[in-house]
Amino acid sequence: MQLGDKAPAFSLMGVDGKTHTLESVKGAKATIVVFSCNHCPYVIMNEDRLISAFTDYKAKGVGMAAISSNDAAKYPDDSFEEMKKRAKEKGFPFPYLHDESQEVARAYGATHTPHLFVFDRDLRLAYTGAVDDDNNYRTRKKVERPYLRDALDDLVAGRPVRVPETHAIGCTIKWK
Repeated sequence: MQLGDKAPAFSLMGVDGKTHTLESVKGAKATIVVFSCNHCPYVIMNEDRLISAFTDYKAKGVGMAAISSNDAAKYPDDSFEEMKKRAKEKGFPFPYLHDESQEVARAYGATHTPHLFVFDRDLRLAYTGAVDDDNNYRTRKKVERPYLRDALDDLVAGRPVRVPETHAIGCTIKWK
């Protein structure tokens, strides 16, 4: 996807047993779609930050969904059953969706976990990349550039995103 592109629609089963669509997770001012999984240490280090960001911005008109597209046959930790366990354990306040066919990840051009796609009120891509500048799960550092939060601040205020693209750091999506 390129900046300004319209978000591809999706309809995916969530760990809550419900089917979720892009429209059902859309926020009034911004929508976060993050490609995630259970086993990647980069995802694990960012889960609490994603939960916190969504919790802080939900009331400001931000919607969110996390999507796991990994091949669960090769990576059993990313199976739908394990996704259910992880979502319950972490208390995800957003839908955690299973992209078993990997069609949604391909449509978005997702390459890593985590890989964020943040859309404006019209579902046009406004930011893509990493959660922030702390990108080494082995040697954690103080976050100096909170890319996701900065993008959300801009979108909630009705401004263009100042830093619209960063490099998604993490494990590669495990393709079938």
